[in-house]
Amino acid sequence: MPASAVVALPEAVPSERAVLAANLETAINAVWDGAPSVGDRIAVVGAGVVGALVAWLCARIPGTEVQLIDVDPGRATLAMALGARFAAPGAAAGDCDLVFHASGAPAGLSTAPDLAGQEASVIELSWYGQRAVPLALGEAFHARRLSLRSSQVGHLPPQRLPRWDYRRRMELALALLVDSLPDVLISGESDFADLPATMHRLAYSPAGALCHRIRYPQP
Repeated sequence: MPASAVVALPEAVPSERAVLAANLETAINAVWDGAPSVGDRIAVVGAGVVGALVAWLCARIPGTEVQLIDVDPGRATLAMALGARFAAPGAAAGDCDLVFHASGAPAGLSTAPDLAGQEASVIELSWYGQRAVPLALGEAFHARRLSLRSSQVGHLPPQRLPRWDYRRRMELALALLVDSLPDVLISGESDFADLPATMHRLAYSPAGALCHRIRYPQP
């Protein structure tokens, strides 16, 4: 890695919180792609780390009404801490100006267009690999003239390219992490020596897990 690619942590950002920087970069890119505005009704489907960070960024825009939607009712406390309202998929409010999908599940993607209002946009953040994902593009999708757009952190939005690069985006993410509120996304911490057992536990008992830190022993 070239030295120019290394970004120093701001003094006010503890390294324990800086582990969220990469996910926050993804959330920033998604918000740029969605371009929410003052007073918008915004839905975020999927209350994982990326979805939660998108909701946090959108809730900071004056006048917005943000709902964070997830199948896990335990995420209600998280939504409230981030300044958003929580809703289960079947109870979410529709007629939104903008919808983000970040659940990683095909069922979540099916929910997202149902929440979008007339001429609204759905921003897709999930990565499905080689899986085929069914999506109904008839009925309300055409009647409401919805737009479905992918958001991928590996590419800056075209309108940003003349002025932004990846380093500036990372510097923005780190600057935003001066705020301690994203600490609510840290769901646990383990020592590096316990990594095999930790990975097994998280893989087979993922309920409630968000960002789990691995601490490497200091020399």
